[in-house]
This record gives sequence, C-alpha cells and structure tokens, in this order.
Amino acid sequence: MESMDLFAYDQEQGVSLLCGVDEAGRGPLAGDVYAAAVILPEGCGIEGLNDSKKLSEKKREALYDEIIQKAVSWNVATASVVEIDTLNILQATFLAMRRAVEGLSVSPELILVDGNRNPFAGENVHCRLVVKGDATSASIAAASILAKVSRDRYMKTLAEQYPQYQFEKHKGYGTKLHYELLTQYGISPVHRKSFLKKFTANGSPHVKTGGELGEDYATQYLMGMGYDIVGHNVRSPYGEIDLIARKGDILAFVEVKTRSAKRMYEPREAVSASKQKKIVETALLYLSEHPEEVQPRFDVVEVFLQGSSNKALAAINHIEDAFTV
Repeated sequence: MESMDLFAYDQEQGVSLLCGVDEAGRGPLAGDVYAAAVILPEGCGIEGLNDSKKLSEKKREALYDEIIQKAVSWNVATASVVEIDTLNILQATFLAMRRAVEGLSVSPELILVDGNRNPFAGENVHCRLVVKGDATSASIAAASILAKVSRDRYMKTLAEQYPQYQFEKHKGYGTKLHYELLTQYGISPVHRKSFLKKFTANGSPHVKTGGELGEDYATQYLMGMGYDIVGHNVRSPYGEIDLIARKGDILAFVEVKTRSAKRMYEPREAVSASKQKKIVETALLYLSEHPEEVQPRFDVVEVFLQGSSNKALAAINHIEDAFTV
C-alpha cells in the first residue's frame, strides 16, 4: 500500500484514539526485544510512511522524528534478555507490547496489533489483529518505525559497551561475523542463551548435526565458486536463511538441504511453498536493513552425506534460481 492507503485503512476503523502496536528484535541472538505504541491524530498525514522493513535507515530516522512530533501519544518499551530467556521470545514480545500501551499518556479506544497473536488475550482491551499490519495500517507502520529505530540505537550503545561483538554491524542477528565473534569471545551477558542452545551445550564443545555439517560443506563449496558468505543462519520474525552469498552484484539467499546419500528423494523437495515464503520475507527484511544495489536470487544447495556416521560429503548440487518471488 501507498502511505495514504495506510491512513485510509485507519480512518475506516471509525475511532478517534486508534493505537498501532508493533515490535522489533524478535529474531536476533542478542539484546532486548522492543515494542512501540503510537496514536496518530485524526486527519494526520506523513509522507513516505511505510513498513519499517521497506525503508532505508536514513528514511526511518527522518520519519521517527516526524512521528513523535505529530503523535497524540507514543511510547517505546522493552523486555529484557533475562525475560526473553525466562518467558520465551513470544511471551517477552507480548510483555513489551503491553508495556508500550500502558505507558501511553491517553487510553486508546482500539488497538491494532501487527500479527496474528493477541498480546492482550484475557484482558479487558479492545484489540484487533492485523496480519502484515505494518504494510496495512499507518498507526502500525508508525509503531514499527519507532520500535526499529529505538532498537537500532540501543544496539549501537551495546556496541560501545561490548566492542568485540561489533553489534553496530549486525544488530545482534545471527550473521557469519556474529557467530565467528561468539566463537572467539564466548557468550556475553546481553546474549539470549535460549537462542544459542545449538551453539553451545552446557559449556561443552558443540557436536555438529548433519544439517550444520551440510551448511559447512555448502559454505566451502560456494566460497570455492567465488562467492563471499555475508550471512549465516540469518534469523527474522518470519524464519531463517541458512546462507547469504554474494558474487558480483548477485546476492543469493541460500537454503541448504542435507540428506543421507542413501535417501531416494531429493532434498530440494523439502523446500515447500510455506518455507519459500518465510525465506522471501526474511530476505526482504535483510535487504531493507542492508540497502545496496544487488540482484537478489533464491538458491538451494543440496548436500548428500555418506559413511557410517553420515559426515563425509558424497555429492553437492547448487540450484540457482530454485524459486522466485
């Protein structure tokens, strides 16, 4: 939708004090999860307002200032790393959303929440869920921008406190660089331990699964073919991308499928339509956070393992343009 369509959607709700709620930071390996609540005045117009994931960092920063100047009321709240590890990321996100609404200076008549899960279930709150709300409602889009900008600023602060992890570059997401720094420096107090169970098991060296071995073989293969690996296990609220590989102006979002060489069906068959959708949505988020001139592509790398423990590489097959948007 264009920005005016977003405002038209809000006007159709028929209430004066309409509140949009959205979150930022569900997927990263480190840092608090953020949520914002915004009530825009009736008849408000903000040129260029859109889903924060579709905007450049510079545009988000400019819109942030305009939103807080024009809003009837706004609030940004968080749930801590400890709360994430204790409650789980979904419940911690809901907690941050409730805190954001509770901190408003006026009470909304109706709350629009991005997504399909209700953070106010069981409470006496008039709430409506809007799937892809940040691309549908102006109020939710405004909340998504406040939450995203606030969290990015917070990650830059963490980068000053923990410079060895270079949070300013990856914002806590599970990139190749981030995992390399975790290997070198270990887990910090601001890392989400519940997100790093595969990385470490009770402080002992991690024994790699077949899938992780497949990703290692795929990484070696792609690097041998002239690709730079710029992302590894990149997570978002929508899903995860195994590898992001760059070669020239091609940026390939790669799904790695690993199977025993004895299996009769091909690993690519496991990349279902729903899985493709999750990969595409995560890729769009990544591109919004790393704006540059590239040609996106969605690839599949099939890895077949053999041997008594299925650790040796039997064959590898790189399928370019395996699916399209």
